Amino acid sequence: MKIKVQCPAKINLTLKVLDKRQDGFHNIKSIMQTISLYDYLTITCEPSAKFEINLSGTSTEIPYNEKNLVHKAIMLFVEYANLSPHKINVFIEKNIPVAAGLAGGSTDAAGTLFALNEIFNKPLSKEELHKLCAKLGSDLNFCLEGGRQITEGRGEILTPLEFEEFKVSLIKPLNLGISAKEAYTKFSEKRSSNFTSKFGSRETFKNDLEWAVIDDYEELKNIKNLYPDSVMSGSGSTYFSVNMEFNPAQDYWVANNLKAVADGICVAK
Repeated sequence: MKIKVQCPAKINLTLKVLDKRQDGFHNIKSIMQTISLYDYLTITCEPSAKFEINLSGTSTEIPYNEKNLVHKAIMLFVEYANLSPHKINVFIEKNIPVAAGLAGGSTDAAGTLFALNEIFNKPLSKEELHKLCAKLGSDLNFCLEGGRQITEGRGEILTPLEFEEFKVSLIKPLNLGISAKEAYTKFSEKRSSNFTSKFGSRETFKNDLEWAVIDDYEELKNIKNLYPDSVMSGSGSTYFSVNMEFNPAQDYWVANNLKAVADGICVAK
């Protein structure tokens, strides 16, 4: 049994951070959009005397063990679907930058749940898949569905919006990744102190987390100075621009000529 699935990156067209929840996370309200930058997962399964999970891939920046969200997704699916023992191999073709605010880890985990459900003849309903997505992280539910959606709660509550075609370009400092934990911590600290960025107040930013982190990183300030209309995606450190290209620059990863796409996780063609 073998399947290859296509897992899209996402950008946050807007991201507003609301109140802090009892579980320690923040409620958000964001407009998310999937784009034509994809990781690809090739998953094979075969019956075995005991469970065996083997991860491999093209990136040197991600773990291929139980720390990877793909591994956690497999374990959760196995438990929830009550699978008999299998040997499960996953090869991750990594094209989405790591720790970049593009949901690279989340889309791979959502892709794993989708793929296993396909391989084993859909033992779980779409509703059950979303339940597992919500257990694993904040962006998985959106990545599973894709398109353009308002996301609320931790990101697991989705309201579809009408899809609009547009071109997207991305730019990211090569050696800078920002964790969601760091971004949200800085947001809480700066909100409580009524902090004003050199680039304006919180209200002038489309992404509250950009407001929270930009003054701490020269690389982000350089992007904003060169491209004032660009917006940071998620917790960073990637910036995107709509219908405008970035010039290639030393120490920056640039991807031009991408586009908004209407799909989420799907079987690769």
